[in-house]
Amino acid sequence: MFPSQSRRLALITGASLALLAGCGSPSGSGGDGSGAQEPAASSRVAVVASTNVYGDIVEQIGGARVDVTSIISDPDQDPHSYEADTQNQLALSKAKVVVENGGGYDDFVDRMLKSGGSSAEVINAVKVSGKTAPQGGELNEHVWYDFPTVAKIADRVAAALGKADAGDAALFTRNADAFKTKLTALETKEALIKEEHAGEGIAITEPVPLYMTAASGLVNKTPSAFSEAIEEGDDVSPRVLQDTLAVFSDRQVAALVYNEQTSGPQTEKSKAAAKAAGIPVVPVTETLPAGNDYLGWMTSNVDALASALAK
Repeated sequence: MFPSQSRRLALITGASLALLAGCGSPSGSGGDGSGAQEPAASSRVAVVASTNVYGDIVEQIGGARVDVTSIISDPDQDPHSYEADTQNQLALSKAKVVVENGGGYDDFVDRMLKSGGSSAEVINAVKVSGKTAPQGGELNEHVWYDFPTVAKIADRVAAALGKADAGDAALFTRNADAFKTKLTALETKEALIKEEHAGEGIAITEPVPLYMTAASGLVNKTPSAFSEAIEEGDDVSPRVLQDTLAVFSDRQVAALVYNEQTSGPQTEKSKAAAKAAGIPVVPVTETLPAGNDYLGWMTSNVDALASALAK
């Protein structure tokens, strides 16, 4: 990394940390910083999120005024293979607001809502994003790695909570605005990566991080047949695996962004090939790691990507 870039990254990181410290999660202080007594559980807005990613976003906006159930919260659980149960059905039946990813990622939510006759307001993140499949390609449904989409989701969450609890509508809007301000710091980090590394190649094991890497100006060099097979849980053909490993041996990429939640023999071979070629590996996940919130998690992901590219 050039000295000027080091200084700029330090400034961005410092500013981001200060912003995060100054605008922390509202849930611990009644949501408005007033220290008001938390409302009784029965008066809170019941919200169900398909994953703890969306659950955390709701908590950032709703604070103590919401009661959030995140269906998938285990960082070792592959969301694509999750099997819903009766407890999930019960939580959905009581929800006033439901946040799902959509795009085929968590179809069990829609099935359970339909079978239970739910009247909850449903926020579908993919629909909110407006993203569609590219010509001849597959939709990348991992929209929580796209910060402009997350900002739109924050607004939709604030509006839905305000409809369910009109007395706190202004609070939800303020919290959403504060949350979006923190997202801006992450977009600034991506812009800095793009300025320094636009056009550089990266490899992936699954499409999970592609919105983040694309916003950072990076080009995915992974054979699509490899990442699509891994995402679907299918075996990769010997030819496709060979082409994928060549990306590393030929040093076509500056980093491998690796989904830790769906590792297997083929992805392990990719990681081993990257390490053998001296190419940094950046681990990512689909759900929140234990002890993290969304903003801290994404800050770590973007910082790790920047550090890998600087090596």
